[in-house]
Amino acid sequence: MRLCVLGSTGRVGQYFTKMALQDEISVSALLRNPEKFSHSILNQISFTKGDVLSKESVAEAMVDCDVVFSALSTDGANVLSEGMPFIIEAMKKEGISRIITIGTAGILQSRAEPHLLRYQSSESKRKLTRAAEDHHKAYTQLQESGLNWTIVCPTYLPDREPTGTYRTEKDVLPIDGSRISTGDTAHFAFSLLKKHDFLQSRVGIAY
Repeated sequence: MRLCVLGSTGRVGQYFTKMALQDEISVSALLRNPEKFSHSILNQISFTKGDVLSKESVAEAMVDCDVVFSALSTDGANVLSEGMPFIIEAMKKEGISRIITIGTAGILQSRAEPHLLRYQSSESKRKLTRAAEDHHKAYTQLQESGLNWTIVCPTYLPDREPTGTYRTEKDVLPIDGSRISTGDTAHFAFSLLKKHDFLQSRVGIAY
């Protein structure tokens, strides 16, 4: 297996990339800032210097890959929704059907108001919804892509090592879920590489 990893230097992406390398999986990364990785990591991966808003860079990073993993953030703008068309186009060009992404619990369905997403409902405690709106746009783009996508949707994300113990639920946040570590979010996303669970689904994850 050869993985294209987007957002590999981020909080979840770094854990995921290290898990892939420990499992001796070939990694092709798209890196805006390669210096964020140690030389030992850079020596174990192939990488394209660029970002997801460059159609050419995305296409180059995906050459000969089998699966795409994205831990991209909104980056304070609309990076997800603006970059997703390039990701989808490059995947189809390379014949890649599987993509696993990290989203946000805001785009899960609300339990209290099932016709709404959490960020649109009374469940959300956030006053600012810009990031959730960008995740929502990217989610819609994946829904319309025809690809085998899974969006892992964590709630509050403290930086912690993976424990391997957590709860997941399709389309909603597990009841009373209030946090999940960066390490365990990566652990679950990585486990999906060897399963066919949650295809074309959002997955809530929490302790």
